[in-house]
Amino acid sequence: MLKEQGYPEPLEQRVLCFIREHHLVLNRCSLLVAVSGGPDSVCLLHILVKLQKELNTKLHIAHLNHQLRGTESEADARYVSQLAHQLGIPATIEERDVKAYRAQRRTSLEEAAREVRYTFLAEVAKSTRADCVAVGHTTDDHVETILMHLIRGTGTRGLRGLQPDTRWRSADGSLMVIRPLLQVSRQETLDYCHKYKLEPRIDTSNLSLSPLRNKIRHQLIPLLQSYNPRVTDALLRTASIAGDDLALLDKESARVWGSIAQRQEEIIILDKERFLELPSALQRHLLRKAIEELLGNLRDIEARHIEEVMAALGKSAGKRLNLPGGLVFIIEYNRFLLAPESAVLCPFPIIKNEFILRIPGETLFPGWHVSATTIKREQMEDEDNDFIAYLDLDKVGDRVLVRCRQVGDRFQPLGMSQPKKIGRYMIDAKIPRAWRQRVPIVCSPEHVLWVVGWRIDDRARVTENTEQVLRLEFERV
Repeated sequence: MLKEQGYPEPLEQRVLCFIREHHLVLNRCSLLVAVSGGPDSVCLLHILVKLQKELNTKLHIAHLNHQLRGTESEADARYVSQLAHQLGIPATIEERDVKAYRAQRRTSLEEAAREVRYTFLAEVAKSTRADCVAVGHTTDDHVETILMHLIRGTGTRGLRGLQPDTRWRSADGSLMVIRPLLQVSRQETLDYCHKYKLEPRIDTSNLSLSPLRNKIRHQLIPLLQSYNPRVTDALLRTASIAGDDLALLDKESARVWGSIAQRQEEIIILDKERFLELPSALQRHLLRKAIEELLGNLRDIEARHIEEVMAALGKSAGKRLNLPGGLVFIIEYNRFLLAPESAVLCPFPIIKNEFILRIPGETLFPGWHVSATTIKREQMEDEDNDFIAYLDLDKVGDRVLVRCRQVGDRFQPLGMSQPKKIGRYMIDAKIPRAWRQRVPIVCSPEHVLWVVGWRIDDRARVTENTEQVLRLEFERV
């Protein structure tokens, strides 16, 4: 086998072995290659072109002008276009306004550029029917990512750094990202481009010390190397060990997930008793799994967020924590709830049918237990419970049922002289939109009697002339 000076085997062969070892490219697949014009991505493209027949794949180039570096960005786009033409590879080259996106989303410039870039790549992959996108991340990027995660405090998962393949997710879809150069150094890609006279573009923004990654690259890593010349090897070993530990936790969490967690629409419910019996390491892993299932990624979740939840697990019912991504964690008596703030962890289950109440008697339907008793007016108590109501039995009628809100529903809220649409009442009462179709409505054939948890109808109130009182109590089950 031919040898390249300083390396045990040709770079192309090493990349091919890495691709096969991690099953990154399937036979006869269509592969999108993200090419910025820099040494790493140009090296990747050139190698994949050489391996195209051996991998039995079809390539397509994608390049995005982020409109951040003026004429430099435009020159990058022209370079990639010319390179694609020389190699005979079809290319999609577009531009997007990252600064406008950043202003709209109120995020960092780096994060905005990343989101815009991967959204673009996902769109191109879909239009070209590509199975995945190959990016030029190297061992250096891997090490920088490990340190970045360590600084930001992302826990054991962050110590893994970059993976050979990753599923990128957004609200609009997902994209499989592969990294064939993950065991190749940045210097090797520079040497490769020099050897084949590829003359890649140099991004001068990489010299700026403003982004955290650049500070790590130009300042922190050289400093660490002054303490330990082989610090890169040490970090890579740490990442490998973290990966092995996480693989075990992934397997164990998959085993217990079904018995501890259940998902109801946007809400994940964790069985409190069973969850608290687990080792802390597995609890943390399950929390991350639950968050990732709702958000699609863990990009903004740091170790401190998980530790805040861990510290709250023993708190009394009613404790509430806000998490990144608009999530809320709430502690109830026998369970933990995790859901988007927009859902506000609605305490009410979905009511799919109408249910006739037994009066007097007990009525059970999904999520609720209703107790109906008849008493004298003198037996009424001053109860501080929004889920207990006293109604005039004669005004209620013989047939009382529970259902969800319907279009056109009206009632006369207690204390008001005129009827009001229930939809408008719920808005005025600041009942969250996500709750409104779940709030139980008690009604007779004639009209609504009670918006459970809020207000009874004035026409059904108990007065001095009331002889028999209907006491209704709703309880969650």
